[in-house]
Amino acid sequence: MTRLRNALGALWLATFVSCSAPSAPPAVHPGAARYDVEEKTVAMLQADLAAGRISSEGLVAAYLERIDALDARGPTLRAVLAINPAARDAARALDRERAAGRVRGPLHGIPVLLKDNIESADALPTTAGSLALEHNVTGRDAPIVAQLRAAGAIVLGKANLSEWANIRSSHATSGWSALGGLTRNPYALDRNPCGSSSGSAVAVAANLSALAVGTETDGSITCPSSMTGVVGLKPTLGLVSRTRIIPISAAQDTAGPVARSVADAALLLQALAGPDPEDPATVEARAHVSGYAAALSPQALAGSRLGVLQPFTGYLPQVDLLLSAAVAELKRAGATVEIIERLPEPALPPDLDERELTALLMDFRAELNTYLASTPTAVKTRSLAALIAFNREHAARELPHFGQELFVRAEATADHDRAARALARSQNQAGAARALDALFDAHKLDALIAPTQSPAFTSDLVNGDHVLGGAAQLPAMAGYPHLSVPMGRVAGLPVGLSFIGPAWSEARLLALGHAYEQRSQLRRKPEYPQHAALAER
Repeated sequence: MTRLRNALGALWLATFVSCSAPSAPPAVHPGAARYDVEEKTVAMLQADLAAGRISSEGLVAAYLERIDALDARGPTLRAVLAINPAARDAARALDRERAAGRVRGPLHGIPVLLKDNIESADALPTTAGSLALEHNVTGRDAPIVAQLRAAGAIVLGKANLSEWANIRSSHATSGWSALGGLTRNPYALDRNPCGSSSGSAVAVAANLSALAVGTETDGSITCPSSMTGVVGLKPTLGLVSRTRIIPISAAQDTAGPVARSVADAALLLQALAGPDPEDPATVEARAHVSGYAAALSPQALAGSRLGVLQPFTGYLPQVDLLLSAAVAELKRAGATVEIIERLPEPALPPDLDERELTALLMDFRAELNTYLASTPTAVKTRSLAALIAFNREHAARELPHFGQELFVRAEATADHDRAARALARSQNQAGAARALDALFDAHKLDALIAPTQSPAFTSDLVNGDHVLGGAAQLPAMAGYPHLSVPMGRVAGLPVGLSFIGPAWSEARLLALGHAYEQRSQLRRKPEYPQHAALAER
């Protein structure tokens, strides 16, 4: 399998320039410091809320204090791009509901961060990290945000991201946006968090929020989750609505949960999943939404069949050692594990990377133009062509170290009609799905496993990202679910274990990942060292 090259890597990585720290959040409730949110699961938070040890308003205050201490000051993680000014009011309203005996469910009163390409009806712009959208206050909830609110979750704010979900340049460094600066990896501050859901993963890893929502086109949830020691799930394409999320391509875009445990990811997915009349891809979602949290079991690995994707190994000996230990643990739990030595070559052309990128760029131009046309009149860049011009005009802040050659290339696809776009995307999706289905069917597998990604690389504004290998491309192109769970650390830097399943197999993947997580217990909270070498001392 050809590994992701720099041009394709730009879909889930971003850029480093001179960064200013995000503005400090509002002052917090003086009692918030008495409640420690660190490493608390949703179940723990709910138990404390039910017992009156903390209120939702106090919980919001506690997270805001931590954001101020670690994100705006201290290690200056730059994971949080904006605080929701309505978060306290929402928390107070939910506290009143709880006092009246109404609890909406397991997310009632729980703070959640949104990646800042997801619209919310609060007084917050949805920016994709770009100066061009700093006035994009739409007053609209994305359907997934409306579902979160209905479930009782509190929108705490917006998470930083790789600008434009990192489809601007092939030479970017992940986690940077013009509005948010460079997001830093809490396991070594000179290291990169990967992207494009950089802020979502870092915020959860550093306990700046109970949960976060990310988005993925190719690796944008799973890669940062792996590199920051958290759990990330890219769902089946069509399980979660994409309406009012700034697009790259309807062929591969999806939102998904980021959490510190598989159980928390399952609870968040439950709130996110479901059909949306405005998103045709979700027409089958209702039939496949499951009780994800209820299906979790520590014994789920017993009798399962897993296939190790050998072509996604071999790029770093230390990662292979972690994988060997994980396979041994899976076998001890009762799983049968087979080694898959090669992928079905007929389904995977040698120019797969270029085919994927070409199709995504064709979609990006058309879909971004449609989105920009729907923004408020305060947004002056209303097409990709106008955005390219805007970036040139504001080059000192937008283009100081890398360009926008992918934007330019996408704009050049103007002559490709809808039929050409549909053909390109269907060929890519069909090829990737055939390759994965052939493996699931031939070996009668519940899931494929592999290291999610190499350990975090050093953030490098000159050379960009240094990607050694990863497992994201095939499930991203096929639209199949992909779960990353902590597998251990190399030089103090987290590495994830991927569970990849067939379409609509989220419940099974989460159960397998939960069982592995409960046996291995490999998540470690970050200590914010300046360099990776210090993390081992």
